[in-house]
This record gives sequence, C-alpha cells and structure tokens, in this order.
Amino acid sequence: MTCTKVNLTMSASSFRLLVKNATQVVLVCRNGEQYLTRDGMQTLAVVEKGSVLIGHDGLIKAVGPADIIESQFKGAKFDNVLDASGMCVIPGLVDAHTHPVWAGDRVHEFAMKLAGATYMEVHEAGGGIHFTVTHTRSATERQLLDGLKSRLERMMKAGTTLVECKSGYGLELDTELKMLRVINSARISLPIGISATYCGAHAVPKGKTMEEATQDIVAVQLPKIKMQIASGELQVDNIDVFCEKGVFDLNSTRCILKAGKDMGLNINFHGDELHPMNSAHLGAELGALAISHLEEVTDDGIAAMAKAKTSAVLLPTTAYILRLSPPRARDMLDAGVIVALGSDFNPNAYCCSMPMVMHLACVLMKMSMPEALAASTINAAYALNRSHTHGSLEIGKQGDLVIINAPRWEHLVYQFGGHQELIRYVIIKGEIVYENDKVLNL
Repeated sequence: MTCTKVNLTMSASSFRLLVKNATQVVLVCRNGEQYLTRDGMQTLAVVEKGSVLIGHDGLIKAVGPADIIESQFKGAKFDNVLDASGMCVIPGLVDAHTHPVWAGDRVHEFAMKLAGATYMEVHEAGGGIHFTVTHTRSATERQLLDGLKSRLERMMKAGTTLVECKSGYGLELDTELKMLRVINSARISLPIGISATYCGAHAVPKGKTMEEATQDIVAVQLPKIKMQIASGELQVDNIDVFCEKGVFDLNSTRCILKAGKDMGLNINFHGDELHPMNSAHLGAELGALAISHLEEVTDDGIAAMAKAKTSAVLLPTTAYILRLSPPRARDMLDAGVIVALGSDFNPNAYCCSMPMVMHLACVLMKMSMPEALAASTINAAYALNRSHTHGSLEIGKQGDLVIINAPRWEHLVYQFGGHQELIRYVIIKGEIVYENDKVLNL
C-alpha cells in the first residue's frame, strides 16, 4: 500500500504526534467505508511497518508505509514522537453499548444467578434494574459523576476511545435528567468520546403500568429533554427502549422510539433479548441505527435488519453471564447485517474491557478475530453514527489509536485478560491519555 497523498507544503509544518515504524498499522478501512459487512470484515486493511501522523487539530494527516512518511515529512516538527518498532497500532476501540451511570452494589445478585436465578426472577424479586434505580435516585450528582469517571478511565486503559453511555436508572424525569447531566459533565471533563443515550424506558417504574410509563416518557420526559437540548444544557444523541416481555411491548416501544426520532435522536434500542418480540422488524421499519442484544431474533428479523442497514450490537458478555444462548452472529454476518460489539457494562454485566468482549465474541459467537476487531471499531462507530469520524485510521478522521506491545495485533484478542500488559499507549486526538510502563515483552 502507498501512503495517501498529502500536500507537500505540509512537510515543513508542525504536528502533534508521529507514531513511527510500527510492525503493523491496522487501518481497518482504506476507502472511507462507513461500515463493513462479512467479506470486508474478514480482509482488514493493514500496513506492514507503518507510521501515523496526527495534526494539532487532533485529526490524522497521514498514514502509510514508514519510509514514505519519513521522506514526505522530512523537516517537519512534532510535539511528540513515539517509536512503535516491534509494536502494532490499531484504531481506538468503540464500545457501542454501556450503562455506566449508577449507584449501588449488585455483587450479591451474581451469587443468585450462579445458584440458578434467571434475569427476570432477580428482577421480579426487587433486584436488577429496580435495585439500582433506588440507589441511583438517592445518589448525588457528584457521587454519580465520580463513579462514572472511574469506570470510563478503566475503559480507556483497556483501549476504548469512544463509548456509548445510557441513562435509564431513574425511570422518572428528575433522575433521568440528573444522569444525562452527569454524562454531559464527563463528556466535557474527560478525553474519551461519548455518545449519550436517553434510556428512560429501561423498565416500568414501580407503581406505574406500562401504559402510564409510556405516557410519562412521551408527554413529560422527552419534551423536557428536548428543551434542554435546544438550550444547550444537554447533548443527547440516541434514544433507547427495553423492548421485552414484561417490560415495554412492541406498541409502547414504537410510540417512544418515534417520539425520540421526531426530536432528532438516533434510534438505538434493546430488542429480542429474552423473548422473540419482533424488535428487529420494528427497528427496520423505523429506520433504527442499531438494535442491541438480539439473542432471540428470528430469521426474518435478521433479513429485515440487513435490508434496512440497521446494525446489530451484540453483547457476548451478557449471554456469558446470564447463561443465555449467544446471539447468532454467523447467521447475521452471512445475511449481510452490519455487526457491532459492545460490553453492555452495567451492574449486571461488569466488564470494562473491549479486548475481552472481542475474545468472547470469537469463542462464543464464532466470529473471527478480524471480524471482532471490525465490529469493535468501524461498525461500532456506525452504530453510534460516528463512523465518518471514528473507527478506522484514515486521513481526516480523529487521531484515536491504541499501541500494542506485540508483533501482531491479534494478540489483543487472543490473550484473554492480557490487555493490561499488552496495551502500551492509548491516544485520543493525538494526545497520550494512557501510558503503561509495565507492559511485558512476549
């Protein structure tokens, strides 16, 4: 591969960061693709012995063979130079589904699940979402922000540079707004990229019927959120509903999602997780950007998602922890669905690590390592409507990188739980946000 052409007058300019001489630079895409389906996911764009150049605006200015970049930018000045000899560079990882704002410890529920309790049995016993709702409602904004920052910093150390963050542990206006403010504060104060999701329909609040909860969301919560978005107090990107038996049915889900879409939010919701609800058909009908879970999706639902270009955000950690049959990733890939991955980080599925998610996707869902990386970069970015700026190492995109101390990038997936020793640097917009001086040589 040749280096993408760059105006030669730039050679005397200054830049924020040069990462040079990497054994492999995994571009993922090289032609501006907004997503990859099966065949493209299996043949990722990779530069052997490559370099990446990031400007002071945080965007990638050049990427390609190290000798060409060295020649083309001879005489240029760099704020920082990292010699990645013997290492690999990949795009910053994208976590397309998390619930990271909450209070209350649910470690006791793990013991219940190990003893055989199902997700819904824990939920009906007053645990699960409602347990977290009680604690989140009583927590201060500062307490929630401190918890969120700690979790996001752990995600960054594991290579995540863009993350979706949901509300949904309030189930009433004041706490949902509190959670969205906390997400907004984290967006401003931390380098990690955040896509904010309003998930007020995460469960039916105690004391309300599904119909009453739906009316409250559509008539009270969403109008107030719309006002705060318009005033600049909040930035919200997506709307989510837990479409599930005993939670929100298909009609209520449609009503809420349409109301969110009408105010400019991307549809990105939970569907077909525990029971086949025809969520995939609904998402395709509404032009959803993404549907998560899909453990119980039907063949017709898969076909509808492929036709509509609605991405499937698969969450192998959830299937693993709840002992569910994993989503049918291979069937979705074979049908042409855009498959993405997420950690589903929440008190029920405590995993901050996208490298571990990729490993589980390969083992449990029979994805290949290249497919898992594409699903955790360009396709996860697509699920968040960010694939024009994130998810691959291409000129003009944000300079988010992970540098791995390994001779091949696949080690990040292969070494289950080994990311803490493998990741040498995490870089966002050309700035080093995490440097690990305890990496081990293979």
